Amino acid sequence: MSSPPLGATLDPTGAAFALYSAHAVAVDLCLFDGPDAVEPRQVLPLDERTGDVWHRHVPGVKAGQLYGYRVHGHWDPASGYRFNPAKVLIDPYARAVGRPPLWHPSLLSYAEGSDGDGPPDPSDSAPYAPLGAVIESDFDWGDDRPPRRPWAETVIYEAHVKGLTIQHPFVEHKGTYLGLASPLVIDHLKALGVTAIELLPIHAHAVEPVLVKRGLSNYWGYNTLNFFSPDPRYAVGDPRHAPVEFKTMVRELHQAGLEVILDVVYNHTAETGHLGPHLSFRGIDNLTYYRLEPRRLSRYEDFTGCGNTLDLRKAPVREMMMDSLRYWVREMHVDGFRFDLAPALARGEENVEGLADFFDAVQADPVLAPVKLIAEPWDAAPGGYHVGGFPAGWSEWNGRYRDTVRRFWRGDRGMLPDLATRLAGSSDAFNSPGRTPQSSINFVTSHDGFTLADLVAYAAKHNEANGDDNTDGDNNSFSWNSGEEGPSDHPDVLARRRQARRNLLLTLFVSQGVPMISGGDELGRSQAGNNNAYCQDSPLSWTGWNLDNEDQAFLDFLDRLSALRRSVRAFRYETFLSGLATDPTHASWLRPDGAEMTELDWHDRDARAIGLLLDGVLVVLNALDAEITFTLPPARTPATHWTRHLDTAYSEAAPAPAAGPVPIAAQSAVVFVG
Repeated sequence: MSSPPLGATLDPTGAAFALYSAHAVAVDLCLFDGPDAVEPRQVLPLDERTGDVWHRHVPGVKAGQLYGYRVHGHWDPASGYRFNPAKVLIDPYARAVGRPPLWHPSLLSYAEGSDGDGPPDPSDSAPYAPLGAVIESDFDWGDDRPPRRPWAETVIYEAHVKGLTIQHPFVEHKGTYLGLASPLVIDHLKALGVTAIELLPIHAHAVEPVLVKRGLSNYWGYNTLNFFSPDPRYAVGDPRHAPVEFKTMVRELHQAGLEVILDVVYNHTAETGHLGPHLSFRGIDNLTYYRLEPRRLSRYEDFTGCGNTLDLRKAPVREMMMDSLRYWVREMHVDGFRFDLAPALARGEENVEGLADFFDAVQADPVLAPVKLIAEPWDAAPGGYHVGGFPAGWSEWNGRYRDTVRRFWRGDRGMLPDLATRLAGSSDAFNSPGRTPQSSINFVTSHDGFTLADLVAYAAKHNEANGDDNTDGDNNSFSWNSGEEGPSDHPDVLARRRQARRNLLLTLFVSQGVPMISGGDELGRSQAGNNNAYCQDSPLSWTGWNLDNEDQAFLDFLDRLSALRRSVRAFRYETFLSGLATDPTHASWLRPDGAEMTELDWHDRDARAIGLLLDGVLVVLNALDAEITFTLPPARTPATHWTRHLDTAYSEAAPAPAAGPVPIAAQSAVVFVG
């Protein structure tokens, strides 16, 4: 006899429940009447077992039924066993969270204050435990089709579901899936030239106890509770409606031609370290789900910086990840995934082993092969930096691009060679068989770090609000303050900051590769110098939509810049730029006097101005503190002339003819089209 699918599956007479656990001795299904219930209405043993799957059909169960499990077995952390039937656990395959965890000490594995080497906490977690919900899978998708935008035409906008709309003055259902799909938001994204929205984690998550005690929350959501359930925080009403509202959002975005990419966290879970909460995987089958320290099975290997690491060396865990990915593509119609701390998924006994083999297998899956796959190519353990190490079919966040562009515009010496490599598509990292410039996701800011406005307004981080004495967050952000730390009312300082922001985004949009904008950067969003605002669910992190004249001018500039990228194919080549004149992607790198760069010029560490001539387009970048004169090369034909199309020093200036030596303002960037 075969077991039913894992999770809860409705049928005309009831529902089948199935749970994987290789080491349990018994499993009880607990049915709850509602989210306020303090104890289950009914407890039923899963009295059938097929292999390591425990299952039972329960007649009369309807959509909306809340449920959890009590799993029985040995409590012997020294041997890897952490079964504790006092804890109600959420099904790893639950399709909706009917009740998020309500923080209470009874959710912990050990009593508060324990050193983690004693008996389990005996208190019943039923009133506070997260509960799954049985749901209907039917949904009216209409004629929904995936946009399938080619990588070369893709512009990504990274956004937080709540933060993007919670302060929008005219959006209905602010801070929700439905709010994000508002026509006002869609029109804004399309004006920017965005083709894909990449959502910070929307898998249901839990808040770490330490943040609860500080009065904070895990705003970003990189603390996954369940890999199949959309986070109920972003539902308009009943959390059980989150799947339908998520599908509605996807359908509306698809109708506008926008793809939906999910930032997914399969490297760790919300149960943190050995003293953390007992919510799901730990109590269901600790030995299977987690990587345990070989010499001390009561402790977890931590390659993520979050207290635990899922053990994808184990077939059931790999299959859970693959089932989850397939579910979000098949049932929820998403268009791609960005894998948080991706190398952690391919670690062997200690080091990252078989990186290409592991991710080749993901890319080869027939359901996943057509979607966009993006890796964050580093994790939090030694040997975890792997930019360029992923196989064909994958794109990667390019941290080298971010750092190089920041350092060039900050005024660091000796950056021209590396800058040229980044503008040309980062062939040093991605020029392997089957890979293209679109393997590089180019960005200058993301959710993790300074916003664009703060990058040019703070030379140091200011994370005191997080409660860690400003010890958290990156200490080397390559930021600068443009003359004054933090808020300023000096017109010259503010003008320099606006120009620096334009420089950074212009560089991003003329580079080979896939540009990614961090949500709110186009609107001047600031976090007051906090470069690790993961726990700030407040106006500090949210996007503001009340724009003054300067904000509107910046937004208009970005709209024009995006339109330029769409109209100029030279910024969207699918082969790396070459120095060969016979190559269709031939690039000429020019000195200010109009001559081509020589070997000696590339080694001039004080050179901070350069021109890139590419198929009738000239980009001039001047990071010097003084105006320069740049000699324009001949236009493509005698009948054409150069037009100064965009100039970060004069953002509102209309395109104008240009000829001969032309002035390039200090710390500015100009695009000439000829």
